[in-house]
Amino acid sequence: MTKKQKLEHSELAGEFTDDGITVLVDIFRTSGSNEDWTMEVVTQGEDLIRWDEPFATDREAFDEFLAVVARDGLRSFLEDDEPSVH
Repeated sequence: MTKKQKLEHSELAGEFTDDGITVLVDIFRTSGSNEDWTMEVVTQGEDLIRWDEPFATDREAFDEFLAVVARDGLRSFLEDDEPSVH
């Protein structure tokens, strides 16, 4: 049986609400490592949007999320017919 890796979640991760829409922003890396951070957004409909490229810091990841929200709106995570990769 494969042992599941433990993850370290950023303090910046959590629910984010704007314009009546709430998503879960998850920023994580392997626990105890100095690896880059991975970011995923989970919508209310449980759609998963994952960024292809990792981020050097959790702050960089969260700033990218905020930039997408400022540019395209939080609703942009809900309107894609195709699976979304950033």
